[in-house]
Amino acid sequence: MSTEAPAHADEIAWFGETFTTIVDAIGAALVGKERVVQLAVTCLAAGGHLLVEDVPGTGKTSLARSLAGAVHGSHQRIQFTPDLLPSDVTGASIYDPRQQHFEFRAGPVFANIVLADEINRASPKTQSALLEVMEEGRVTVDGVTHPVPTPFMVIATQNPIEQAGTYPLPEAQLDRFLMKTAIGYPDAEATIGVLSGLAVRDRAAAVAPVISGDQVLRMREVARSVHVSRPLLEFAQAVAERSRDHRHLRLGLSVRGLLGFVHAAKAWAAGQGRNYVVPDDLKELAVPVMQHRMLLDADAQFDGVTVPDVIDQLFDVVPLPTSAGH
Repeated sequence: MSTEAPAHADEIAWFGETFTTIVDAIGAALVGKERVVQLAVTCLAAGGHLLVEDVPGTGKTSLARSLAGAVHGSHQRIQFTPDLLPSDVTGASIYDPRQQHFEFRAGPVFANIVLADEINRASPKTQSALLEVMEEGRVTVDGVTHPVPTPFMVIATQNPIEQAGTYPLPEAQLDRFLMKTAIGYPDAEATIGVLSGLAVRDRAAAVAPVISGDQVLRMREVARSVHVSRPLLEFAQAVAERSRDHRHLRLGLSVRGLLGFVHAAKAWAAGQGRNYVVPDDLKELAVPVMQHRMLLDADAQFDGVTVPDVIDQLFDVVPLPTSAGH
């Protein structure tokens, strides 16, 4: 069971209202994609990083820019290219001839919200530089450690169809992202709404800050105190264990992935106005949290089995508790 003191009703009410405010602000720029926006805000509230993989023109960058705009803090965009160097991300020590010493020039990763656009276009060495900061929350250059601002969140995008000249993220590095999601095309009504508002050229740029960095940190504190019953923890553990010996998987859910699953469920529950997690929270977040952490074997790929199919099988095999047990 959670060792945190249970969140008070007024804290949860504040969290739910703030969650809705952020979702609405981003939703004005990303029309018809409320669930994707909710997942992104959950990621922010859980203190995790987000990977958005989708075809061009679906709004990956708009989602990231809108979320950055909704948070009152610094944000930077890094366009990943094959010639991008690790120092272009993290910064470097530059010699100052007047002072006759080296001075650290911070790179774009020193921001509250960092958009890593087309992360799979950069070399593995440059990818590793960013992923190290995501894990450690700091950069070490010439033996000197420089912490990044708090709160800190990376939103990375990648295009799944143009793979020539790209460097796919290794599974161990994909594990650094709390969630992976896709945006998809809007439905007919939402598309017409976007077309009818063509006068607004850049909806993401119009998103004004609705939450401060300190409030984001407070949301994370509240989310951590959301209660998860032992039956739900046992269910999550059983799903992870079954995934590691599933016949279609070469790589199952790691301990880091399991921790992320529980953290995300807590933030999602608080966003729905509850100070406890229910079984449906785990079902809702299973694919976004697990899909990039599981690796299919060759037979599964040949048979057309997908990771979401495997996750559905795991949920069928492991009985889901019928209540939160709080």
